[in-house]
Amino acid sequence: MTWEKQAAIGAIEAKRDVICSVADKVWEYAELSLQEEKSAELYCETLEREGFAVERGICNIPTAFQASFGSGRPILGILAEYDALSGLSQQGGVLEQREIASGGCGHGCGHNLLGAGALAAALGVKAFLEATGSRGTVILYGCPGEEGGAAKSFMARDGLWRSLDAALTWHPEDVNEVATGSSNSCIQVQYQFSGVASHAAGAPEKGRSALDAVELMNIGVQFLREHMSDKARIHYAITDAGGRSPNVVQPRASVLYMVRSNHVAEAVELQGRVDRIAEGAALMTDTTFERQFIDGLADTVSNFVLERVLYDNFKELGVPAYTDEENDFADELAKTFDGSDKVPGVAADNDAQLREQVIGMQRENGHAMNGFLAPLYQGEAFKAGSTDVGDVSWLTPTAQIHVASWPNGCPGHSWQNVSCGRTEIGHKAAVHAGKVLAAAAIDLLKNPELLKQARTEFERRTASGYICPIPPDAVPVVPR
Repeated sequence: MTWEKQAAIGAIEAKRDVICSVADKVWEYAELSLQEEKSAELYCETLEREGFAVERGICNIPTAFQASFGSGRPILGILAEYDALSGLSQQGGVLEQREIASGGCGHGCGHNLLGAGALAAALGVKAFLEATGSRGTVILYGCPGEEGGAAKSFMARDGLWRSLDAALTWHPEDVNEVATGSSNSCIQVQYQFSGVASHAAGAPEKGRSALDAVELMNIGVQFLREHMSDKARIHYAITDAGGRSPNVVQPRASVLYMVRSNHVAEAVELQGRVDRIAEGAALMTDTTFERQFIDGLADTVSNFVLERVLYDNFKELGVPAYTDEENDFADELAKTFDGSDKVPGVAADNDAQLREQVIGMQRENGHAMNGFLAPLYQGEAFKAGSTDVGDVSWLTPTAQIHVASWPNGCPGHSWQNVSCGRTEIGHKAAVHAGKVLAAAAIDLLKNPELLKQARTEFERRTASGYICPIPPDAVPVVPR
């Protein structure tokens, strides 16, 4: 490892207490999407103390920010998230479900660690720029609302990511690996139907049921399912059924729809078909409706050049090491959920030979925490979930890693994840992710040819053009 990388990693270690303190405070705040006031301000104040130039409220999103250091090109972006999830209040470092506050929120997706690891990476790159006097700029982007709000997509609509030479990020997972492949794009729209109230027995002819409209819309979408891509998904939730009195014709009702498809252009087209079904339901029931756009995000675009850079540095740095006590904790926690024996990672999911390698690594490892780096897989891969990192990847070369932050097979958005997020296991993941991202960023800053190759691949993969799922007049909406 070069002395420049050693200096950067040393700087991250020197700031370990700061990084872990931020992770723990954000874990305690547990603020929902687009409501992360305390978390965002904590990052901004920390970054200002560390010598970054901070701009708050970027792209007209109050809890978004950017913090930059350096000058000139290349310009590298590092993406941070810090929103929590509802209904996941949980004490940290315990082996049973135990709420802190009834019905409260918790970091079931590990975003308290994600943001802290991104902070660590930015600190490492800053140390490199200072030590070498190199030209280049690192920008840490505070990206709120990943769980609902899709801030990165609104930023993409405003063209924010186009100025970057590359973007790097990470996500807590149950495996150490370089992520690759596409994901589903996603659009959320609320339909609020309005009708006329009336006595359901005495004067039913005077009523116009908004709930009938919602139900007919749902039936229409059920028939649509036969005629859409097998990779597409449509989900819905009735958010207002119009009241609790069955003898009143419901004058209002609303339904929230989520449309997913493998490519953002397909999702936009499918969303149009759902809109027309809503129009038909209103016509059939003689009601009206208002359509409120909530959020939308694109599928992810792989960049094998950047993924190779990340993998090489991940391999050189290794993976987090755990104490006997930490392994014992993870082994016991793994007994609280099904699926702890699964074979993890994108390589195992998509390549039979690499799957056998991972199985051997698991066997040799012998613990629930996956203390090994999964093989690099670079081929066609797909996951049905969605992330607004996809919109970034359509506007600049983008890549990300996963770092084991909880036991193998631990279910997403679970109390177990929240518990791990407030342990040394979680701290180690955040700090190590920062080191890998910083080391990879240094390679990109030192070697313009790598960025050139990444850009060439990016232009080839995005030649069809980016179709933004965010309408020009839409504004971020706090999920309810």
